[in-house]
Formats: sequence, structure tokens, C-alpha cells
Amino acid sequence: MFSSLREKNFRYFWIGQCISVMGTWIQRTAQTWLVYQMTKSAFLVGLLSACQFLPILGLTLVAGSLIDRHPKRRILMITQAGFLVLGVIMTVIVMTGVVQYWMVLAIALGYGVLQSFDTPTRQSFVVELVGRKNLMNGISLNSTIFNLAKIAGPSLAGLLMVKFSVGICFLVDAISYLAVLGGLFLIKQTKVVATPSKKRLWADVKDGLKYVWSHAGIRMSAELMLIVSTLNFNNNVIIPIYANQVLGGGADIYANLLSATGIGSLAAAFLMSCLSRFGLQRNIYLWVAVGTAGLQAAMFFVRSYPLAMVMMVLIGFCNMIFLNQSNASFQFDIPNELRGRIMSVYVLLNQGTTPVGSIYVGSVMDALTGLWGFPSCGILALVLLVPVLLANRQLVERWLHPNLKES
Repeated sequence: MFSSLREKNFRYFWIGQCISVMGTWIQRTAQTWLVYQMTKSAFLVGLLSACQFLPILGLTLVAGSLIDRHPKRRILMITQAGFLVLGVIMTVIVMTGVVQYWMVLAIALGYGVLQSFDTPTRQSFVVELVGRKNLMNGISLNSTIFNLAKIAGPSLAGLLMVKFSVGICFLVDAISYLAVLGGLFLIKQTKVVATPSKKRLWADVKDGLKYVWSHAGIRMSAELMLIVSTLNFNNNVIIPIYANQVLGGGADIYANLLSATGIGSLAAAFLMSCLSRFGLQRNIYLWVAVGTAGLQAAMFFVRSYPLAMVMMVLIGFCNMIFLNQSNASFQFDIPNELRGRIMSVYVLLNQGTTPVGSIYVGSVMDALTGLWGFPSCGILALVLLVPVLLANRQLVERWLHPNLKES
């Protein structure tokens, strides 16, 4: 389960990220709750999420080309230092009481710009630290970090907000970036993967897109991600409004529901770590794509806190397996010189589609109340998945029956 941690460089990277991603989830939880308390508007909460991920739409494909041209460790040190600066600014404006909605939006845009470069770099850096043999395990353990933080981060944020203040959450986030910077500083690479290119950036971008389109497995993963990531990964927008309007709760209930999705995700991450030695699990991949949409559609009937917690665990479980296998499908057996560009497409589909989903579900909840947040996304996703699966039915058949020879 932990084979990739035998690599010293990956250990440094992994431990640093454990702390940093924890801080990020504390920040996200506090930021969403702060904006909802300031505005009482689901649409403005959705707009906040959209602003944080909007830059990815315009920048991440270009970022992928730059990532392939330059050492990834150097890029990560720059982006993490940028996150640290933004965290300090957010801490100061909240603690001094001068914070306004437009300021939070501006900082969210700054996070989005840095994230456009940081996320595909981190995703493509893993193979340099663990090698191809342990890539699947490295991907799963990287997912484990995210989900440990997703459990502990919102819970800790809820505790800090209730016992102290929202500002303390942003201070903890700022400090957490020192850990990942320290880990990156300790990494010593004997071979740095960087391919200087004389082509124009857009020509490199087209090479990456062409590779994704010409490989049926990656192309279908991209189509599934376009639907599921746009509609079924809006927990940060939906849960605070659902917790308040449907369950009648406050910051503690909101944080607990987020942590419940993290528990499900963590269970899935450990499961996929154990199964990583068997390679891609594409049959499971298809089931969870449909499963997460179905579960979210069923949330229309969930009005009690205990049942909501159970459903959040199940949704987190399906979402994590979906992302884990999407990541693996994009990274499996691809040339290193294209890895940054291909993973930038993954990040574009995973996070760049968030503005569309966030504004959509925020508008729906403002019009129809928070009860309709999950169902409006789940039902639409199910409808859109049907033509994709039918158009790729031969590939679907091979994925559902992996023992059949794939052409």
C-alpha cells in the first residue's frame, strides 16, 4: 500500500503536502462560510468558487506547455510561495476587520492563477519522484493526502471558527505553506525531466490535445470528466447552503458534512492504493461515474442529519474513485515529454469546469432553495452521461469486462 514512500524524495514531497493541503481545506471551508455569512446568497458563494477556478479555463493548457519545458520543482516553489503571500494577505484583511466581498473574490482569482500552474505540475511531478513502477501507488497516496485533509481540515476549521474566529483559519493556512516549501527544498533529483522546445506555446498545446483526442481511453475519460467534474463536484457551494436551509445547522454541521465526504474519499483512496498493483480498474470507474450522479439525485429525499452524513460518505467514496481512476487513465503509459500538457487537460476538466457548475448550482439554489442543490446536479449528470456511454458502447463493454482483449 505504501511502496512509493520508499522513495526519499517522494516522502519529503508527500509529508510537506500533507500539512499544506490540510491548511488549504481549512482555508476553503472558512472562506466559503465567511462569504455566506457576509452575503446570505448561494449565487455569490457559487461566484466565489467560480472566481477561484476561472483562471484555470484560460491558463492551464498554456501552463502544461511551460511545465514540460522547465523543472517542475522550481515551478512548485514559485507557486507555493505565491500561495503563502496570498494567505498572509487574507489573514490580515480578515483579522483587521476590513474584509469585503470584492477583496475575497480578488484573492480567489489570485489563487486560481497560481493553481493553474501548481496543480498540473504536482500531478506530473509524481512520476519523477516514484518512477513508472510505483506510479499508480503514488497517485493513490497523493489522493490519500487530499482526503485526509478533507476529513480533518473542515473539522478543524469548524472548531477554530466556533472557538476562536474565521481569521485564525487563514493564519493556519498561510503557515502551512512553509511545510511544502521545506519538503521541496529537501528534494534532490539526479535527473530533472524538462524538454526545452523551440515551438510556439500554442503548437505544444495542440500536441497535447491531439494526443488526448487520438487515444480512445483517454478521450472517453475526458468526456466523463467533463460531465461529472462540472456537475458532481460542487460540494463547497452546495453543502453550506444545504446545512443551513435544509438541516437548520451552522458552521459545525457544515464542517461535519464536508468531513463526511472526506471519510468516504479516504476509504476509497486506501482501497485504490491496495488495488493499484492490478493497474487501472475501469469497470469500477464506470460504475462510480453513474453512482455519484445517482446518489446526488437521491439527495432530494434526504432531510435528516444522520442520513445526510451517510450520503456524504457514499458521495465522497464515489467521487474519489472517479478522480483516482481519471488521473490514472490520463497518466498511464504516456510519454514523459508530454506529461505536463496531458495533465493540464486533466486539470482543466477537473477544476476548470468548476465555474460553470458553481454558478449553475448557486443559481438553482437561490431560485429553488438548498434542497435542490445536489438533485439538480445529479439528475442533469445522469441525463448527459447516457449519450456518452451509448456513443462509446464498444469501449464501455471492454471496460466492464476487462478480461476481454482490448484492441
